[in-house]
Amino acid sequence: MRANDRSAAELRPITFVPGYVRSVPGSALCEQGHTRVVATATIEDRVPFFLKKSGRGWITAEYAMLPGSSGNQRIARERGKINNRSGEIQRFIGRALRTVLDTQALGERTVTLDADVIQADGGTRCASLNASFLALVLSLKHLVYEQVIADFPVFRFIAAVAIGVCGKEILVDLDYEEDSRCDSDINIVSTGDGDLVEVQSFCEGAPLPPELFARAIALGVDKNREIIAIQQKIVRAAGIPF
Repeated sequence: MRANDRSAAELRPITFVPGYVRSVPGSALCEQGHTRVVATATIEDRVPFFLKKSGRGWITAEYAMLPGSSGNQRIARERGKINNRSGEIQRFIGRALRTVLDTQALGERTVTLDADVIQADGGTRCASLNASFLALVLSLKHLVYEQVIADFPVFRFIAAVAIGVCGKEILVDLDYEEDSRCDSDINIVSTGDGDLVEVQSFCEGAPLPPELFARAIALGVDKNREIIAIQQKIVRAAGIPF
């Protein structure tokens, strides 16, 4: 039996708090079970050297687990250095977010999403992406209202969920205890239309049969649509057209 009597195909309770940090152009708190992530979006009038004079913007991300986020064993603050796991996750977030919109709509500006895990209980990379997506979209509202850009860019909704395979059982939205015992951990990023943005599959136990992998992907896409439906309500309430 899963925690809180969840079924195998049931997400943990998910809550988003938009505008959680009021001093930045866009922010959101994501509470997904006992995992909590704060994402903030900041905007700078510069781009990486390879985009200078291109007329295109850039979207990038940073990720960190804050001290105390994983319990009484303190995690050192990441001051100017990142570990391999954090670096891999922030590239995962940045890659996915760059598929959300045509960056030419930003002009030569960089939007940086900082995802800070304040409490970890599994699925932190997926919760970080989900919070960062909302922070990014809310930052577009800031750009429009400040007359930095003329109108809202066309964007697509994306979401991420972790799927675990334990033996022949497929579990949705793993908490830490489940993640530590599953044979395979699959992180799935997809759009509201069901198109895949990224799939990461890691095996630490029995090899994953292709038919189970296909079922896990299909279930992950379906669960991402549930998360996107929540995001759409928040974006609509913020007065952002889509």
